[in-house]
Amino acid sequence: MCKIISSLLKTTLTWWNGQTLGTWLYTKRKGHYVGCDSFKNKYYQTSDKTRRWIIYDGYSEASSVPPDWHAWLHKMTNEAPSEQPLYEKKWEKEHLPNLTGSSEAYIPPASLLNHGQPTRRPATGDYEAWKP
Repeated sequence: MCKIISSLLKTTLTWWNGQTLGTWLYTKRKGHYVGCDSFKNKYYQTSDKTRRWIIYDGYSEASSVPPDWHAWLHKMTNEAPSEQPLYEKKWEKEHLPNLTGSSEAYIPPASLLNHGQPTRRPATGDYEAWKP
């Protein structure tokens, strides 16, 4: 019972954990499902095609929107990627969301966060420390 109340409050009061109650109601009333991306985000638009929006799968993170869907959301293209996918060049990498703060974030080799293992070569003797 406590989980149900917590989930209801989270849905009603927070926008960063997915959709709010107002967004859910608006989507049910006026939203027409357009498609889904590789991150399981769902895209909707009104019947007159004037409004477009996204329902994130989980935490609302704008960097999890792939470039083709971003272009559609901002009306740079008329057709949704589910109807007419963008041409992908063979050298393009797959889209990744911002990984900062996660366990998959990039850590440079000489970083202190790299398990305390300095990868820098020892000084060659041409450096003298400053002494006041």
